[in-house]
Amino acid sequence: MSGRPEILFPLFGELTKLDGIGPKTAQNLANLDIESPRDLLFTLPHSVIDRRPRASVMGADLPATLTVEVTIGQHRPPRNKGGAYRITVNDAETAFQVVFFHARGDYLSKVLPTGQRRLLSGRVELFDGIAQMVHPDHILRPEEADTLPAFEPVYPLTAGVTQKTMTRAAADVLARAPDLPDWMDPTFREKEGWSSWQEAIRAAHTPRSLDDLLPTAPARARLAYDELMAHQLTLALARAHRRKGKGMVTQGNGALRRKVLAALPYRPTAAQLRAMDEIAGDMATEERMNRLLQGDVGAGKTLVAFMALLIAVEAGGQGVMMAPTEILARQHLEGLQPLAESAGVVLEILTGRDKGAERRAKLEALARGDIQILVGTHAVFQKDVAFHDLRLAIVDEQHRFGVRQRLELGRKGMGADVLVMTATPIPRSLALAQYGDMDVSVLDEKPPGRKPIKTALISAERMGEVVSHLAKAIGDGRQAYWVCPLVEESESVDLTAAEDRFKHLRAALGEGRVGLVHGQMPPAEKDAAMAKFVAGETAVLVATTVIEVGVNVPNATIMVIERAESFGLAQLHQLRGRVGRGEAASTCLLVYQPPLGESGMKRLTTLRETEDGFRISEVDLEMRGAGDLIGTAQSGLPRFRVADLERQASLMAVAQSDARRLLSEDPTLETPRGQAARQLLWLMRQDEAIRLISVG
Repeated sequence: MSGRPEILFPLFGELTKLDGIGPKTAQNLANLDIESPRDLLFTLPHSVIDRRPRASVMGADLPATLTVEVTIGQHRPPRNKGGAYRITVNDAETAFQVVFFHARGDYLSKVLPTGQRRLLSGRVELFDGIAQMVHPDHILRPEEADTLPAFEPVYPLTAGVTQKTMTRAAADVLARAPDLPDWMDPTFREKEGWSSWQEAIRAAHTPRSLDDLLPTAPARARLAYDELMAHQLTLALARAHRRKGKGMVTQGNGALRRKVLAALPYRPTAAQLRAMDEIAGDMATEERMNRLLQGDVGAGKTLVAFMALLIAVEAGGQGVMMAPTEILARQHLEGLQPLAESAGVVLEILTGRDKGAERRAKLEALARGDIQILVGTHAVFQKDVAFHDLRLAIVDEQHRFGVRQRLELGRKGMGADVLVMTATPIPRSLALAQYGDMDVSVLDEKPPGRKPIKTALISAERMGEVVSHLAKAIGDGRQAYWVCPLVEESESVDLTAAEDRFKHLRAALGEGRVGLVHGQMPPAEKDAAMAKFVAGETAVLVATTVIEVGVNVPNATIMVIERAESFGLAQLHQLRGRVGRGEAASTCLLVYQPPLGESGMKRLTTLRETEDGFRISEVDLEMRGAGDLIGTAQSGLPRFRVADLERQASLMAVAQSDARRLLSEDPTLETPRGQAARQLLWLMRQDEAIRLISVG
């Protein structure tokens, strides 16, 4: 796997070698993420213009782009500077006008000489009842007619790059596109009726109709599959590579787990028990576990995670649970403390705040094995942190821990099993894209005793009613969250929104009853405000979205979300999940600023109708698209150029099983199909995979 295969060289050369691309255009193309001919090849047309000639503009549904052959009539130059230059022309059935602005008359009389025939193609509109073609896109002599494609592809553009440039360069790249051996399973390809890669890429650049632009069009579907396959091969290689690294066999005797189950006031759900079994099964094999525990808000992930940590302790080892933030790590500590007490195990926390002697003492206890379960932030990754016998690492995902970091965890030479938890229900296609290298356990039932949350939509014009409703609830001893919108552009604006609301509520509800938490506060102040709310000293916590993750206050039964229409569905669902954790019935008030747009309306009504996070995430995916759903930048979700995760979800699942099957039959990719798959990885720039094969 030493270097890029020679057959691909033409696709990875300089852009400036392509027809019509100079250094300046090459620079501009970078704005479209086009840095090599290969990128241009995968930049497919997003539309197509029908340039098939017709006899006349008569009877056409205007405005439209039309192509007609005409006889050129009289030229009428503008009366004043900058006015319209009009030329009357006659097609087979009617006369219409061709209009130019800022054009030189001598140039126009050369291009469109009166009395001659020309083929014109451009946008025709009705203006005062007269058909006009303003600045035709193409003017050809009748004998050049066949140089105009019947269907002209329309490419995405950026400043300094014209359609003409894109079309010329794309044609040049297509001419260089090699005929690659096929990496696709031949029976599957036959079943789908797909062509070879080279034919598919050519067809995708020469659409014949709007149908050819659909994700389901055979050429596009094939190219999307290639992209998904390359991605899944990378994940499958990562998975195989990690499984080769010897894990440890970790089996417990069940003694500690039985203690905890006996102390619980309820029985775990079937989903929880199933997940516990899957995890115990993984830990008992010598392959390293790499499992995702996916559960909706309140599905009881904490218990499942703790049971897994206890297996490590029962086997004489240690477990660690990592959270992305200090607040969350403390939340985990509080959630696990009572369970640890019932099991009689030693639980400790390590964060960036531990300094000096105290930190040293903790590190020594950890290295001796006196601390059996450690909760912490990513500070546990630091060099001086050594475990006595680490068996299990649990990562609380919150999307800030992509494939890269998971590989990192493996490289630390820890043979530890890995369990990643995520509270975001993700549609299956996305879960496969983001976690395709993992095995997945899903918690899809709510534990008993969880009360449904009543969700209502309220216009901001009724803010007064919301505040008086709140005052009454506080009087009854309830607590509430009041979430202010985050204004992306500026943290200071968003700060004033939260501070103004805080002052307003303090005036309405009483001085000491209202607390405030926002992103700009020093951590210690934030923790203090949170602690007061947890202890019940403040009744209302005004917050920007810092509270969406993990905060657990069972007495809080009201969630007010201001400007709810400005939040994403998943975020609203997470925020709502902060209430409904105690005995009392809970309410979530979605306060919106009228008038509500169509998509805002759809988000809020979806939320009102269901509490099922998986259903909500499906709607979210349809509405927002994959990149937005999990914030592509920090999620490690690949950016696909052709594949459309929303509409081609089923292809992702096929690609995953195909990739895993190929690797199980040909782990080193040596067979002809394996060699072809290597070329696919190079073609799709899957560097991580290429590295894994070469070290493999």
